[in-house]
Amino acid sequence: MESSGSQCVKQDCPFQWQSVFTTKVQYQSKNLCFVHLSRFLLFFSLQTFEKLLIANRGEIACRVIKTCKKMGIKTVAIHSDVDANAVHVKMADEAVCVGPAPTSKSYLNMDAIMEVIKKTRAQAVHPGYGFLSENKEFARRLASEGVTFIGPDTHAIQAMGDKIESKLLAKNAKVNTIPGFDGVFELLSNCSPLLGYPVMIKASAGGGGKGMRIAWDDEETREGFRFSSQEAASSFGDDRLLIEKFIDNPRHIEIQVLADKHGNALWLNERECSIQRRNQKVVEEAPSTFLDPETRRAMGEQAVALAKAVKYSSAGTVEFLVDSSKNFYFLEMNTRLQVEHPVTECITGLDLVQEMIRVAKGYPLRHKQADIPINGWAVECRVYAEDPYKSFGLPSIGKLSQYQEPLHVPSVRVDSGIQQGSDISIYYDPMISKLITYGSNRAEALKRMEEALDNYVIRGVAHNISLLREVIIHPRFVQGDISTKFLPEVYPDGFKGHKLTDLERRELLATAASLYVAEQLRSQRFLGTPRIPIAKSKQSSWELSVRLGDGIYPVAVSKDGSSFSVEVDGMKLNVTSEWNLASPLLSVTIDGTQRTIQRLSRNASGDTSIQFLGTVYKLQILTKVAAELSKYMPEKAAEDTSSILRSPMPGAVVAVSVKPGDMVSEGQEICVIEAMKMQNSMIAAKTGKVKAVHCKAGDTVGEGDLLVELE
Repeated sequence: MESSGSQCVKQDCPFQWQSVFTTKVQYQSKNLCFVHLSRFLLFFSLQTFEKLLIANRGEIACRVIKTCKKMGIKTVAIHSDVDANAVHVKMADEAVCVGPAPTSKSYLNMDAIMEVIKKTRAQAVHPGYGFLSENKEFARRLASEGVTFIGPDTHAIQAMGDKIESKLLAKNAKVNTIPGFDGVFELLSNCSPLLGYPVMIKASAGGGGKGMRIAWDDEETREGFRFSSQEAASSFGDDRLLIEKFIDNPRHIEIQVLADKHGNALWLNERECSIQRRNQKVVEEAPSTFLDPETRRAMGEQAVALAKAVKYSSAGTVEFLVDSSKNFYFLEMNTRLQVEHPVTECITGLDLVQEMIRVAKGYPLRHKQADIPINGWAVECRVYAEDPYKSFGLPSIGKLSQYQEPLHVPSVRVDSGIQQGSDISIYYDPMISKLITYGSNRAEALKRMEEALDNYVIRGVAHNISLLREVIIHPRFVQGDISTKFLPEVYPDGFKGHKLTDLERRELLATAASLYVAEQLRSQRFLGTPRIPIAKSKQSSWELSVRLGDGIYPVAVSKDGSSFSVEVDGMKLNVTSEWNLASPLLSVTIDGTQRTIQRLSRNASGDTSIQFLGTVYKLQILTKVAAELSKYMPEKAAEDTSSILRSPMPGAVVAVSVKPGDMVSEGQEICVIEAMKMQNSMIAAKTGKVKAVHCKAGDTVGEGDLLVELE
């Protein structure tokens, strides 16, 4: 039996837990104790499936394929026509197109997927998360064809997939539940007097933050009902809603469970998922800083009790809301592999996909509750193609012109399904990857995450690296003082990027000026030889003017060997680097402090963009003479946006509420844009008459496209 540490308690037995970073078994074949030698041999001799189809795409499809390869299982990928060159398609042994880009015609197309299963003779299907992962009809159809569904049976999917039924079952299993209605939310007038505001409106068949709204009064309840029902119908094909009391300022903590078909069930510790935007998780970690052993055990035991009550068999997640007094309440159970499962794998050493496959084949669990450790600390950041400066992240689309994962940083894992050249489209979730770091303690894991984010190269689309980095270094987060309201509380006026201290500002100015000079020196040489032999002797000092934000700063640079001495604000800084200007990453040392920066763009006018401490800063670097002359250049007048409405994101127009000639009031809804299955209400910036409408329901729009004009 394993101890709570990572090594066998049997003397001289070299057994080690499975590495979750390399996904290779590290069992050594000699000198193992009898128990572990037997387990080692059993691991390679157990028969599961010869061929498995993954009914999903992107990073989770790649994640499942990796474990299947390790287990010797052949894989079949499905894809839409726009995903024909996707990474998961290339990784699989076989790949078949199931339809055009819209999910309803491809990844949700059960008939097409069933045909592929028959054609390829796949024996089992892993659904990943999202799409058909919690669809009881899909599981039923697979069972009728004798194909194994890698997940629970249809009864558990039905019971836990319906939030109304799951809440009743949780009550019967003695699981703490949130006060609310036990039936479908239909009559708006019945909800608020009984529960009191605020209330949470949820899609009964929902998950992932879709179909979910918080309402603080009757008007918001009516609006929330409309949007939630539409999102629920679009995402899950079921527009039923439920309503319950909203617990203000809670933590979102979930318990990973694992159960087999023989009545055995385990809880694999917790995950802290409180950092969210629009009810969708952004940063997760395991374990939680908040739970003590007693609360952890109580939550784990209730989660297992619920799993056993529905005869659950597979990996699943029981989500709880936890208040400041450590009272916890059942939120929902996800009957699938969770997006954030890697952090659990890091601290327990278990491969959850492998465990799901074994359970689906009928094998009993290999571990007892006492075997499950908490080894170290793991943090996961969801890297999205989003603009974090717009509502903490509105989707961005485009082609990844340059992409480099920070796998050279120690103890880093990246679960992704994209590569350089991949397209981020409006049809699917904008997630780029899940970035996971591991450490012996939380401080170490967070420090590695900070380094990994600085070393992550993503070009071609907007991304949320700046927001992620700011979250993990924020004093409140570092101290563990978090809740689901963290983002709006810390950034009440929206996210604005990193706020530079005076020292950091000087470091950025000195670095930018040194880059400018290094490039000037490089442009004077050709293959190590001066371009013009009779050119005047090399310049050794430069007087520059650097614009950053609203400030203009005189900067003096002098060359000292491979270093630069830079004077900013009357202070001298020494800047050293290899100055490899062709590299997307540049390691710079400023007065002994190492920084990893990225120069994203530059032009002949001196404009340059530098990613520094996670945030992209726009600067203009000119010689002193050029700066004097630039004063005479006219500036382009800013566009008056009060009379026009532009789309803040790429998406599809769901509804248009006005027509030319209509009078609208400030704050009135003009149209609704759906992006990645989330509906967003576009409102008028001022009161006025509609001059022109440039879109209609069903149109696809890009970021910045003109929607409506006012007189």
